[in-house]
Amino acid sequence: MEFMDQSLGQTARRLPGATRIFDAHQLDFCCNGNRTLRTAALQAGADANAIAEELRALEARGLSDDTPDWSAAPNADLVDYILQRYHAVHREQLPELIRLARRVEQVHGERETCPNGLADHLTEMAQELESHMRKEELVLFPLIVRGDGGMAAMPINVMRSEHEEHGEALQRLYELTDNITPPRDACTTWRALYTGLRAFRDDLMAHIHTENNILFERFAPAEIH
Repeated sequence: MEFMDQSLGQTARRLPGATRIFDAHQLDFCCNGNRTLRTAALQAGADANAIAEELRALEARGLSDDTPDWSAAPNADLVDYILQRYHAVHREQLPELIRLARRVEQVHGERETCPNGLADHLTEMAQELESHMRKEELVLFPLIVRGDGGMAAMPINVMRSEHEEHGEALQRLYELTDNITPPRDACTTWRALYTGLRAFRDDLMAHIHTENNILFERFAPAEIH
């Protein structure tokens, strides 16, 4: 497989394990998965040739990723997977993360390293994500499951745009938390919060990747840049 002029989303979809490589080089394969490796690496100041070599090595090893391969799954099965694996999980994750963040801010708010404002930011993320998921559950996913995916281009474009906003919200989360890195003397609650944030971050990125690069591509292929 040639990688340089293939979109990140295509590579992530076709090569199990590629997402780990992209994440290690801080290449956004989910919200901006329509960029080629060449373009994304240039914008990130990364070495595209070196990354391509890592991808070729991964391909040669034939390694499998922990994430199931949904590229050939029926539409209804893929939608059900998204609902159970991501929508339901986010609804469990965020209330607890908000609770922990408020606790950390209340106890450690005077410390320079405290992520002040994180609880409010997570609350806003939860509200935006809930609105987004409800649109999918009430409008887009029923269209797809009924076999009316040909009518889904407009709602898919809206969902992709909102995914970009989720990506921007993640960037703000990184800024508030020193890239989700707790200080060396962080208490147990603080460390539990950041462990949960990392899991939420990973799940949200996988969620967006599964929709943008697998499900949505079936009905409204993204233009490659």
